[in-house]
Amino acid sequence: MKFKFYIVSILLLLATTVFGQSEFPERPNPPRLVNDLANVLNQAEEKALEQKLVHFFSQTSTQICVVTIKSLSGYDIASYTTQLGEKWGVGLKGSDNGILLLIKPKTATSDGQVFTAVGYGLEGVVPDATANRDIVNAELIPNFKRNDYFTGIDRATTVLIGLTKGEFTAQQYRKSVKKASGKSSGGGFWLLLLIFFVIIPAFSRRRRSYGLGHSLPFWAALTMLGSNSHRHSGYFNDFSSGGGGFGGGFGDSGGGSFGDFGGFGGGSFGGGGAGGSW
Repeated sequence: MKFKFYIVSILLLLATTVFGQSEFPERPNPPRLVNDLANVLNQAEEKALEQKLVHFFSQTSTQICVVTIKSLSGYDIASYTTQLGEKWGVGLKGSDNGILLLIKPKTATSDGQVFTAVGYGLEGVVPDATANRDIVNAELIPNFKRNDYFTGIDRATTVLIGLTKGEFTAQQYRKSVKKASGKSSGGGFWLLLLIFFVIIPAFSRRRRSYGLGHSLPFWAALTMLGSNSHRHSGYFNDFSSGGGGFGGGFGDSGGGSFGDFGGFGGGSFGGGGAGGSW
């Protein structure tokens, strides 16, 4: 009877171990910094991001890894991201200079979630407040809400590159976000005044001259206001430090080729980072 109990216990332990391992994707082989397991990027977008991050790694040894995944397997996203970063060893051993950006896209039955886990060695230059209030809320989620995953990832990784290279500080970036946010809010206010006190009366006079009616529908005015707000291209575009601003995208990826990343180095994570949902 005891023997059967031990056998059952061992089998249960093995099953639990195998199940636990299957909840996390295996380390990519060949190694890659951009792993689109949820298929939200096209091949050109994935290639551009990979080249950009490989080039950054070759310059600095800092590893920024991007993973999109279809399911969190019941984990909260912070725990899942940290454990995946540890399992893959993102960053270099001893330096712990890895950043893992994990994205679970929005679906018809579940909210989208994103989390940026920061290795021990980078928590000073990428504090949680910056990762959350600024990078997640200003660069990632606004683009993800429009189903534009590439732009969100591209902008966020550009900010992370600038921070870790010391091109600007978290405080400077935070100020740029507040400044850009203020400009956006002020622009919307003045546009609203323009619509209701200039455009609507002028349009109404034109309509009456042609016998078409008396006023512009309220929903049309709101549509004009909304279309203008979507032209905002990202907070970080307004930031400049030292010699100038910074950008990102296809043209800024620099050297490196698609898929020539050498591999992760065994970095560790201490729970630092931040996330959000949409």
